[in-house]
Amino acid sequence: MPRIGRRGFVAGAALAAWGIGAGDAGAAGDALGRAGERAGAGAAGGVLGPASGPAGGRPDGRRRAKEFRGMWVATITNRDFPSRPGLTAAEQRAELTGLLDLAVRRRMTAVVLQIRPSADALWPSPYEPWAECLTGTQGTDPGWDPLGTAVTEAHARGLELHAWCNPYRVASHSDPSRLAPGHPVRRHPEWALVYAGGLLYNPGLPEVRRHVQDAMLDAVRRYDIDALHWDDYFYPYPVAGQSIADDDAYARYGAGFADRAAWRRNNVDLLVRETATRIKEVKPSVAFGISPFGVWRNAGTDPEGSDTRGGQSYDDLYADTRHWVREGWLDYVMPQLYWNIGYDACDYAKLVPWWDAAVRGTGVRLYLGEALYKVGDPAQPAAWQDPAELARHVRLARTYATVGGHCYFAAREVAKDPLGALTSAVDA
Repeated sequence: MPRIGRRGFVAGAALAAWGIGAGDAGAAGDALGRAGERAGAGAAGGVLGPASGPAGGRPDGRRRAKEFRGMWVATITNRDFPSRPGLTAAEQRAELTGLLDLAVRRRMTAVVLQIRPSADALWPSPYEPWAECLTGTQGTDPGWDPLGTAVTEAHARGLELHAWCNPYRVASHSDPSRLAPGHPVRRHPEWALVYAGGLLYNPGLPEVRRHVQDAMLDAVRRYDIDALHWDDYFYPYPVAGQSIADDDAYARYGAGFADRAAWRRNNVDLLVRETATRIKEVKPSVAFGISPFGVWRNAGTDPEGSDTRGGQSYDDLYADTRHWVREGWLDYVMPQLYWNIGYDACDYAKLVPWWDAAVRGTGVRLYLGEALYKVGDPAQPAAWQDPAELARHVRLARTYATVGGHCYFAAREVAKDPLGALTSAVDA
């Protein structure tokens, strides 16, 4: 299947459905799935952790930065780390510490490391197999603990380590026999759905909801991570001609809901709310953050939506992101505002004030996801050929008291700093 899109992938048919032209494919999302605090709502607000320690630091004594500057590190399909599967443990460790050194050089304050890319793990998880990206074979021990090393080495450099998970994605193929022996979907094939040629956990099953929470909370419990971070993949990005085969689950659990869409949104709400509650029970110092698609709803659909046109997380992904903020289930929200100022369908300058209003008074921190990967790409609009575009984003965002910083996708582009745009943004 052709794979293009938001951080690299989406079937072309989905782009039209989302009202986004091929020249801005990066905005649409990733149908197969790769690479998406409540300590006060004040502006510059520190970086993370729902609990404050002395002098604005964490309870363990580490101080927070005044402005959040994050770098996503994607491991799915070896986008950013490791550079290829099958490197030795020493080579992988050197690459990982090199990325942390890169974050320091680029004046980042946090690294958002993808630790559970496809229902597999970058640590010795009792719930899911070792990640395929490490050795090339899912379930094979790489001979070291990437997450444990990342936490220790990030903190040694004064960086926060946010553990990035995708709750539902299982595989970019539809063949359970290709999963590692003992994989949960091998043992429970009824847990999985096939959609757009890929496998995902069925969000409508309570046993699935419990499993994915257990798998992610294992990392929270065992490691000194600063945050558990999710990206934008809940129910899958819609693809024309495809339907989600959840009839059986809806028949079993959908009674009492107005329609299937309301039931699906409730399934995702339950996952978010229950995870938030369990994090606070397991380790209250760990923040919970989500990086959703940048549009909740369009004003043309809902008068409370943003002045945008195209995809809507509420309607298309069944992700009621504004509701999660209003309920205080999150410590931070990091919408992916992967468009330029003045972009007709989704104008960055219109979305920032919408999100500012959404978080104001909730105690949920607001950070903004930035499309560094678009800078200098000739397929993107002219604004992305201007090295000052991201700096304009930063200066605009600073006029809103709730915005505490930005996160850049992704490490490969942070290293290249295309057109010097990242340096300009950090200096802004």
